[in-house]
Amino acid sequence: MSLLPHSKDQPRITNSIQSSTAAAPTKSLRQEKRSRLFSNGPSDVSNNTSSNHAESYFLRRENRLSAKKKAEEETLNNDYQRMYEKAVGTNQRLKSRLETSKQELSMIEDQLQRAQKGRSGDCSSDMLEAEQKESWSLKKKISDMEDQLKAKEELKMENQRLKDENGALIRVITKLSK
Repeated sequence: MSLLPHSKDQPRITNSIQSSTAAAPTKSLRQEKRSRLFSNGPSDVSNNTSSNHAESYFLRRENRLSAKKKAEEETLNNDYQRMYEKAVGTNQRLKSRLETSKQELSMIEDQLQRAQKGRSGDCSSDMLEAEQKESWSLKKKISDMEDQLKAKEELKMENQRLKDENGALIRVITKLSK
């Protein structure tokens, strides 16, 4: 199916195609079509309309291709935006967990201090032993909480790094889309 109107000059155009392909085999088909359509040949009405049709065809084609490329870039940009929003949500969730852990740690430290201050010299050995066990368990909880706190801080730093990396990727994509 051809977009160009058929005319009695068509065999002459076909012959010129065959002769130009034999003369310059390195030219691409697209270059040949453009050079043939935009060359200064006979200025009859059928040649002008066929070149107008060809020009409009190429313009429409280029517009379609650029619109498709722009849509793909927007889709890619939206994917990075969703990833960024997900990272921000994760970061907020980890911050709240970190704050909760800090509060629990301070409560346990307070309990430990009260347990150590509450000791008196005249307590029985059973009370002393129970307090020592409680003190030991509280110290163990504190060390566990400190480990968790360190792990959460590491996760927080990793989230920040990912956030920065996402920002850099978004900047690169916007520069590429321009």
